[in-house]
Amino acid sequence: QVQPVESGGGLVQTGSSLRLSCQILGSAFPSLTTAWFRQAPGKEREFVAGMSWKSLFTDYADSVYGRFTISRDVSESTVHLQMNNLKPEDTAVYYCAARWSGDIRGEYDYWGRGTQVTVSS
Repeated sequence: QVQPVESGGGLVQTGSSLRLSCQILGSAFPSLTTAWFRQAPGKEREFVAGMSWKSLFTDYADSVYGRFTISRDVSESTVHLQMNNLKPEDTAVYYCAARWSGDIRGEYDYWGRGTQVTVSS
């Protein structure tokens, strides 16, 4: 069983930083491609950042490139999203997702419940 559990959201001011974490329960972590998505009120869920299994490749949405960094800690089965220089348009519920190996931009099978990030202007 693969179950992502997010943490680390909160309310911050424009220009601040936040670090989201996603612990993926179960024993499959090394074989998982993992990603972060977000959904703002009234908008569709969108891809934010992803990392392939074996941590060989990363991919970012244009809107966060250069500000957000995805990383993995295999020993703790955890994926992190470091978010710097946050903007009000980054306000959303952030979801962690996982899939068995495969394309970072593909369909994901396992989803967390989300964590709220709110950036005030």
